[in-house]
Amino acid sequence: MGKVKGFKEYKRIDEKYIPVRKRLKNYKEFTITPKKSELNSQAARCMDCGVPFCHSGCPLGNLIPDFNDLVYNNKWKEALDILHSTNNFPEFTGRLCPAPCEAACVLGIIDPPVSIELIEKQIVERGFKENWITPKTPNKQTGKRIAIIGSGPAGLAAAQQLNSVGHSITVYERDSKIGGLLRYGIPDFKLEKNIIDRRIDILIKEGIEFKCNIEVGKDLTINDLEKDYDAILMSTGSTIKRNLDIPGDKLSGVIQAMDFLTHNNKYVDGVLDKHLDIYNAKGKNIIVIGGGDTGSDCIGTSNRHGAKNIINFELAPKPSSKRDLKNPWPHWPFTLKSSSSHEEGVERKWSILTKKFIGDKNNNIISLQTVNVQFDVEQNKFIEIPNSEKNWDCDMVILALGFTGPENELPDKLNIELNKRGNISSNSNYQTKKNNIFTAGDCRRGQSLIVWAISEGREASYFIDKYLMGSSNLPRKDSFGDL
Repeated sequence: MGKVKGFKEYKRIDEKYIPVRKRLKNYKEFTITPKKSELNSQAARCMDCGVPFCHSGCPLGNLIPDFNDLVYNNKWKEALDILHSTNNFPEFTGRLCPAPCEAACVLGIIDPPVSIELIEKQIVERGFKENWITPKTPNKQTGKRIAIIGSGPAGLAAAQQLNSVGHSITVYERDSKIGGLLRYGIPDFKLEKNIIDRRIDILIKEGIEFKCNIEVGKDLTINDLEKDYDAILMSTGSTIKRNLDIPGDKLSGVIQAMDFLTHNNKYVDGVLDKHLDIYNAKGKNIIVIGGGDTGSDCIGTSNRHGAKNIINFELAPKPSSKRDLKNPWPHWPFTLKSSSSHEEGVERKWSILTKKFIGDKNNNIISLQTVNVQFDVEQNKFIEIPNSEKNWDCDMVILALGFTGPENELPDKLNIELNKRGNISSNSNYQTKKNNIFTAGDCRRGQSLIVWAISEGREASYFIDKYLMGSSNLPRKDSFGDL
């Protein structure tokens, strides 16, 4: 694949960004499109591996060497066809995926891996630019009706797959616009919302019906839902926010990351005229608790507000810059990672546990208290280090601690069960205890990656089609699916 000795001739290039000072002035994406010649040379780095481990690293099973070879040979449209055969929305994954495929790249054993995500993104962007991506309507209709609850990446992927074989699809979304986490959880500087809209326009033209501002179980009765549809897919996401149950957690100024990000996204979208003060970081000392992608998004957003100072707490110790012997290739590397938001300005602190929030007489947050910790392997828990207490002044604390599972009101009304982890229970066929109700995405597997949500939506669509028709020709990754 690619150029036989390309990996020896060309060095890896990463996506370039416009300068920090310029990009902080707005919420637009700030990446710089590489030259076609640069992309050709990056694709040429793909080795002719006997076993391409990038396949197993990718939750979607993308045919990575195949589209790399086509890009190297300037067959971009064919590369797009290969990419779309396994991934409904490469414009999302090309922007938002942490690229486990690159972590599994064979070249990565000795050199920086192939720039797979960069190539993927540019393939689909060229596809839209050249008008290669057009609606594909089914050749026939089956007469079967399917309701999909939730319009995040899992629901959208399932909708497109099931529509392609002739089922009638209706997607219900309780918010005012389609996209779920993509719409209101991801900042515009990582994913401008016109990127979602152009794909939704394709799906609508393919025949999928979208109904917004409808919360199933409230605006639409369960009886009507089950009466009107032959099958139902639950793809409602994992939306119960994890909290810090410590003194002062109800103080004004202690806010959830997803509330903060959603509010900002609606402001950028023009739904809100101005920021509410509680969600406005301008001129404030900000502490973000949680070091994942969501925490990073809060840092980038706070910097664009004009925060005075930002500190980021992580409970875990600072990772090494290189793989540990206990963390060998091709497993995901637990190494130090820095995002573009970190580059924009933040002070990162590791091995630190927040003990309590401190407020003034008006119940506004003014500081918090922490203690340093270390992980005890034998006890399998973090141990507080004596005499390491410290107070930190702050005007706003953002909790980026993830989610504990899906809301249980709708599963209760549908009479479907949750498992021990608090997710919607299903068998290996993505089927709940009620044969006509299926589930996919974060509400099934727990909080996870967008690429996993797309994968689950595709896998669930196969089993829904098989349930309705007796068999299915929809593609699957392999016999094991997403288990």
